Amino acid sequence: MDFPLDFRCPISMELMKDPVTISTGVSYERKHIEKWFHSYHKKTCPATMQNLDNFDVTPNHTLKRLILAWSTGCSSSSSSPKSSVKNEEFVALLNAIDSSCPFIVSSLQKLRSIVQMSEEIKRDFRRCGGVKVLVEIVVQILIENSDFMTFRACEEALGVLHELPLSEDDETVLLLSKPECVKAMAIMLQRGSAQSRFCTISIFHKMARVDYDWKYVVEDQGIDFFKALLELASDEMGTKASSCALQVLIDILTSSKKSRLKAIEAGAMCTLIELLPDSSRSKCEKVLELIKLLCKCADGRLAFIEHGIGIAAITKKMLHVSFVSTKNVVKILWLVCSFNPTNIRVIEEMLFYGSVLKLEALLHIDGGSSTKDKVVKLLKLHGSSWMRYPCFPCELKDFLSLSA
Repeated sequence: MDFPLDFRCPISMELMKDPVTISTGVSYERKHIEKWFHSYHKKTCPATMQNLDNFDVTPNHTLKRLILAWSTGCSSSSSSPKSSVKNEEFVALLNAIDSSCPFIVSSLQKLRSIVQMSEEIKRDFRRCGGVKVLVEIVVQILIENSDFMTFRACEEALGVLHELPLSEDDETVLLLSKPECVKAMAIMLQRGSAQSRFCTISIFHKMARVDYDWKYVVEDQGIDFFKALLELASDEMGTKASSCALQVLIDILTSSKKSRLKAIEAGAMCTLIELLPDSSRSKCEKVLELIKLLCKCADGRLAFIEHGIGIAAITKKMLHVSFVSTKNVVKILWLVCSFNPTNIRVIEEMLFYGSVLKLEALLHIDGGSSTKDKVVKLLKLHGSSWMRYPCFPCELKDFLSLSA
């Protein structure tokens, strides 16, 4: 369910249950802002990035009552929101926005609150040419990148665009896919507030689902673009933004081999491995998919091997998360081992961290599969080396002697 912008926590982008206000006047969900201050030791306001001297939080009882009243109203009403906004109202607002008046930011905020009302209103908005106006505002950041009002207007325009659905045959996709618009959004992904970065990555996520070609933005923005995506992917507080960033990375790395090298240069392998230990099932599957994609190139395999906990981290997830995760772990181990068959460090770490034991367990899977075939090949590839160690499983000695 869509809910008013002011009811969202700027950190999690979810409906607030216990809103509190900090010294900048911005309200947050209590648990998220306290984690920002006390667990992550941040000294800034997440929404405005202002430096803070006072870290006190004050309960926002008025906002809490408004949220409760709105939630109660939504649950008691079975009918959809009334779409009473006429095209003339859109045109008037769009004209005010397009004229670069001093109230452009407040006009965009009002526009967003209207667009959130229903799917019918969103369709009317697009038919009125609203997307074109918003894209023109977004690309202004390329011309007047030091002007504060231009920057704020760009953030608010992205907030409205974030509310709109995308489909493959939609004109909205064509407008958003223009090089100058993509470049502007990539800049906002790096420099914008927490809220505008969430809106931007959400738009990129929707573009990924309609097969957008990432070649231009990767070549134009280079490793800075990947650093921004990785920073969002690492954000433990913004779970939706993190999930979107990981999915966008998967889409980019799947479609382009060159992009993998830039991602590795941006430190992707290190970031991804360190995300694994505390990741949820969904996040773990995405992270392992990305590590697998990076390990398809030599630089990626080298970065994986050189990381101190690479093999230990992926081994812990094998047989403990999902079949998809286990399948990706086996593929990663196969890529690393087959291209580095004499690397003693890899051979020893696989034995000491339990990779070999778990590979042995996978032998008992009924039926044939490409994953099981890779397990057999891995065991045959390094079996003779592992047999020299006293911790090598006896069952595998019998298996290797029979299959020799």
